[in-house]
Amino acid sequence: MTENLVPHRRTSRLRALPPWSLVAAGLLAGGLLGGGYGVTKSPEYTATSYVVAVPGERTDTATALGFAQAYGRVATQVAVLGDAQVWAGVPARTLRDSVRTATSPDAPMIAVSATSVRPGQAADMANAVARALIRHADAAKADTHVGLLQFSRAAKPGAPASPSATVTGLVGASAGGLLGALALLARPKRRAEEEVTRSASLPGPAVAADVHDKL
Repeated sequence: MTENLVPHRRTSRLRALPPWSLVAAGLLAGGLLGGGYGVTKSPEYTATSYVVAVPGERTDTATALGFAQAYGRVATQVAVLGDAQVWAGVPARTLRDSVRTATSPDAPMIAVSATSVRPGQAADMANAVARALIRHADAAKADTHVGLLQFSRAAKPGAPASPSATVTGLVGASAGGLLGALALLARPKRRAEEEVTRSASLPGPAVAADVHDKL
């Protein structure tokens, strides 16, 4: 009998807590988890090198724009990364995981971005891939009539691109507060259902008086 009362007492204590305690607990837990993640995770740096496609004598800007889109897609392929790893000083697998490219639908330009925990290495990887891409474009220039030129070299980033512990803590607190609010919305519904059930199971005063008179 005593063992059955223990869960009931715990449930009663939880129900006795003020409604805002769920939101506060969610904010606190989410903030601690998010802040802890930001502290333990190493900061990451991102450097970007820009390459522009230049049309030859037999081509126009629209053709150069099309080849810029194509070269942007092949920049992270094995053929390009195999040459870039020599200048970057890292394996091709590291380049494949760390380098991303982006192109514009309006300008024949390719952005080569690299991310690393070391800012100098991020710049070296971005520049190495851009250099290898330019060499591959030069090798095919006789057929494509489009070349690539270095528009802007990647510089050593001065600040990390990854969010700080403060930002991750705020994000975690927001998520925790949202979960607490959702739990709070579900809580009154359960209480209302229990009250309805109790009211239906117990006879009202008028009914009890009628029964007493009949006896």
